Amino acid sequence: MSEAQHEPVQDENKIIAERREKLTRLRSEGAVFPNDFVRQHGMAALAAQYGELDKPTLEAKQIQVSVAGRMILKRVMGKASFATLQDGSDAGSGIAGRVQIYITNDVTGADAHEAFKHWDMGDILGVTGTLFKTNKGELTVNASSVRLLTKSLRPLPEKFHGLTDHEVRYRQRYVDLIVNESARKVFAARSKVVQSIRETMTGEGYLEVETPMMHTIPGGAAARPFKTHHNALDMELYLRIAPELYLKRLVVGGMERVFEINRNFRNEGMSTRHNPEFTMMEMYCAYENVHYMMDLTERIIRNAAAKACQGATTLSYQGQSIDLGKPFARLAIPDAIRQFDPQSDTMDLRDRKSLAARLYRMGVSTTKHQGWGALQLMLFETVAEKHLIDPTFVTDYPAEVSPLARRNDADPELVDRFELFIDAKEIANGFSELNDPEDQAARFHEQAKKKDAGDHEAMYYDADYIRALEYGLPPTAGAGIGVDRMVMLLTDSPSIRDVILFPHMRHES
Repeated sequence: MSEAQHEPVQDENKIIAERREKLTRLRSEGAVFPNDFVRQHGMAALAAQYGELDKPTLEAKQIQVSVAGRMILKRVMGKASFATLQDGSDAGSGIAGRVQIYITNDVTGADAHEAFKHWDMGDILGVTGTLFKTNKGELTVNASSVRLLTKSLRPLPEKFHGLTDHEVRYRQRYVDLIVNESARKVFAARSKVVQSIRETMTGEGYLEVETPMMHTIPGGAAARPFKTHHNALDMELYLRIAPELYLKRLVVGGMERVFEINRNFRNEGMSTRHNPEFTMMEMYCAYENVHYMMDLTERIIRNAAAKACQGATTLSYQGQSIDLGKPFARLAIPDAIRQFDPQSDTMDLRDRKSLAARLYRMGVSTTKHQGWGALQLMLFETVAEKHLIDPTFVTDYPAEVSPLARRNDADPELVDRFELFIDAKEIANGFSELNDPEDQAARFHEQAKKKDAGDHEAMYYDADYIRALEYGLPPTAGAGIGVDRMVMLLTDSPSIRDVILFPHMRHES
């Protein structure tokens, strides 16, 4: 590493050392980290209420305020100084509240002004005073008192460039949120998406529930779980990969419309679309089917877009225009394969040998325990998925790759299932639920065989879930929606790490 690369670290260490010396002096004076300042006004509200008043009108009102926030700008000019404070009083929009403060020997006092001169960018101040406007029309507090509430020991990033290194932004989200308004807006939009989901679901008569996050048997999805150990019970547990089997137990119990906004954990690879810990919304409804669930999923996403995007339903995502306002397309897997892979046009898409040969020519490896259903899905993922930019419900999934979905009445080798793709990303997955306990037990046995053959993502046999089905699960439809991916779409974020406050990272070393 060159000397130039060492310099920023050396500079930061020097700044931190200087600030620690200041803190030591403040401690000796007994004036550190007070907790008795009363903030009475948010800066965003002050700007909204008084920002449009002209200078004479504002001064005539003599409005007394009490504000607190982080110092992000500072200008010292002899007997008077200016600074800009920032707070989070407009959290709903993600836009920081800001106000200028004016410190003078005459009004604030010479001693207080002298102390202020030694405070640093990033320090958190409490200020009381009178509102006025400068000759340039900037709303300002003429400080009658100014106090140091929190001493910042680390410097903020340089103001014109902010925090631009993506890895540092994800690792130090607290700094990212201080200096990058775009980050604050993303997480304000995320909150609106979650709020919209709750409003839609409760408006449809669903009950929000909570189910266990530690499972004795991982189930509800094909995924590799995280393991943990319960000391008191001396038993191995798994962090949930999906809440599905518990939610369907509730439907058995008579809770006919339930949903859960839940954290799931999957011990798999990481990418711009995958984080080992992620948020899903899962919903189950008795006496409905997959077609109802597609319609509901479409409403949920459209409502969330309107809430998070100020009513807009036509979005620009990474340069692509995506219309969420029009009805979502519906496309069967075989039709998608033939549409995007002309060489498959004359193939028998249920012939394992032909599918394996086609995948081999495309450089995709297969295993002997995979049937035609698994290979057909692999071919779809290889040739068609990347083209599904506009919202598209993909249907007609093989039963082999859908161990929890109900078989199609007309074709038992298929299931009544959909996956929703937008910008080539899977956003949702749903189906008419399998409520035949004997069929479900047989499919669990097939999954167990695959696990024994080395498939780490295959499901376990869940005897208690089979017992629940034997009490009788009514005809039911269910679906899961990826909240993180939906927020990515609605905020034009290229990576899932951009929409998770604290994404998982490698050790900092």
